[in-house]
Amino acid sequence: MSRREVLGGAAGAGLLGLLAACGTKGTARSAGPRTAADLSSSEKIVGFSNWPQYIDVSDDDESVRPTLKAFTDETGISVDYTEDVNDNEEYFAKIRPAASNGQSIGRDLFVVSDWMSARMMRQRWVSEFDRNTMPNVGANLLPELRDVGFDPGRRFSIPWASGMTGLAYNRKLVGREIRDVTDLFADDLRGKVTLFSGMKETMPLLMLGLGIDIGSFTADDFARALDYLRQQVAKGQVRSFTGNDYTAGLAKGQIAACFAWSGDILQLSLDDPDLQFVIPSGGAELWSDNCMLPAPLTHKANAEKLVDWYYQPEVAAELAAWVQYVSPVKGAREAMADVDPELADNPLMFPDDDTRGRLKVQRDLTEDEDRTFTEQYTAVVET
Repeated sequence: MSRREVLGGAAGAGLLGLLAACGTKGTARSAGPRTAADLSSSEKIVGFSNWPQYIDVSDDDESVRPTLKAFTDETGISVDYTEDVNDNEEYFAKIRPAASNGQSIGRDLFVVSDWMSARMMRQRWVSEFDRNTMPNVGANLLPELRDVGFDPGRRFSIPWASGMTGLAYNRKLVGREIRDVTDLFADDLRGKVTLFSGMKETMPLLMLGLGIDIGSFTADDFARALDYLRQQVAKGQVRSFTGNDYTAGLAKGQIAACFAWSGDILQLSLDDPDLQFVIPSGGAELWSDNCMLPAPLTHKANAEKLVDWYYQPEVAAELAAWVQYVSPVKGAREAMADVDPELADNPLMFPDDDTRGRLKVQRDLTEDEDRTFTEQYTAVVET
């Protein structure tokens, strides 16, 4: 499964009006304690779990993350930063034993995708942000993101970054341009293609490639797309179904073409210009990942200060320049002009009208649909 499994329930119009999918039926909710003493004033630390390659790294020392270091220098709060979120479902399973019993997961802040944010809210595994202590978030969160269907007012989730799910390919290995989803299933690419193991990532993009409107698709539409995928798997077209680790195979030349996330490919292309990200002719999927506070936690105020730190436009621009995803911070594009002027004009980071018109969002899934579609997709992936 993967980092940015895309969205489910409509939150409103606009470029970043994102979606939240329903969770898994029957997941246990905790009856245990949900609060703990906040030790922030006496313990100047915050535990932060995030996805790999989702924060800036020093060119001179890969162990140094400049924006985190600047936060510590400014506040005196040290950050125990771990890249241990490789997959939404995997992380859910990892923290479930403690979270479902109302116990600490040993972290103060983590980042998961919209649909998983919605599920964790339903399970009551997360704490509410004190927005009164977060002036930068209040002033600079993009208007399009301030109210989403799964979290009106952003009480429990604050966006870390947004991006697009589209296509990537190695021009040298493929030897031609890739423009459509179906281009990945040409005979000469057999065994050289990877797709995402997450249903909420692969199937919307696949349906778009088959001309299906993901804003109003039916169960029959899903079945048609799944049958197409089943045929590709049967003929050996798909090398593997991956999570966040697909980037290694692409960088090593083991993968010729794949479903991919925009920021990952922008990063990889710095070292290998032959790696290209493409918004397919049928459209690309838009998603968001969110900061969340577990329940309970012991350094809540410190975690809120950290999130608020990243909502300064100058800090947001520095982060975005490295991760190269869409920033949720108002003023980040203007600040980017002082960091890297070329990136300020990059439509994959700051979408223009043309790019905006090619970004699609999936309709809301009912709980039964989410469970049924996932089971059907998993059966194909595991064949």
